[in-house]
Amino acid sequence: MKMSKEQKKYLNKIKITNFLVLFTQIFIIVLFIILWQFLSDNNYINSFITSSPSRIITTIKNLYINNNLFVHIFITLKECIISFVLTTIISFLIAIIMYHNKFISRVIEPYLIALNSLPKVALGPIIIIWIGANIKGIITMAILISLIVSIQSLYNGFISTDPLKIKLLKTFNASKKDILFNVVIPYNKETIYSTLKINLSMCLIGLLPLVGEKIFFNKCYSRY
Repeated sequence: MKMSKEQKKYLNKIKITNFLVLFTQIFIIVLFIILWQFLSDNNYINSFITSSPSRIITTIKNLYINNNLFVHIFITLKECIISFVLTTIISFLIAIIMYHNKFISRVIEPYLIALNSLPKVALGPIIIIWIGANIKGIITMAILISLIVSIQSLYNGFISTDPLKIKLLKTFNASKKDILFNVVIPYNKETIYSTLKINLSMCLIGLLPLVGEKIFFNKCYSRY
């Protein structure tokens, strides 16, 4: 089936737009790196605190030469996957419980709001005392940073489900389980997907230096 000129023109416009978006994204990153290196080389910023692209490349190179690069990558990926999976499971279960039980949701919701306002990075010393300076401490930090936001996102999505669709299933005597898996979850696919992306990014934040790995690094590394 041949496409009309209008269709070809429309598809070409989409391709050009996608190319321009990708080019702009890459240009911003390259410009940022060049500016960062320039400011560091000319002492406009303290490279000891902010580092610089050249120092980062040198560090990666030295880690590779000393056969430590992939060890660090493996440890970080392992911690990220564990914290991401645990956060997703726990937040999903709590959001479902809150959705099905209004009493529990009314009791828990103020605590979630209060906990979300806490500076979770400041909990690092407490985690060291309670759990220890080890991989469990890093994973706990990552979970604490991402869990509350994940629960709130999922719960808000669940309660915003179209009530007419829920009423329709209730007229057919559908159980809560049927409503959950046939209406609520399908209706919130986009919310669940965006929450997973937030979980992944927040878990990585919990593992990055000065938050997770910087606090617990030496002890964790010795375990491997």
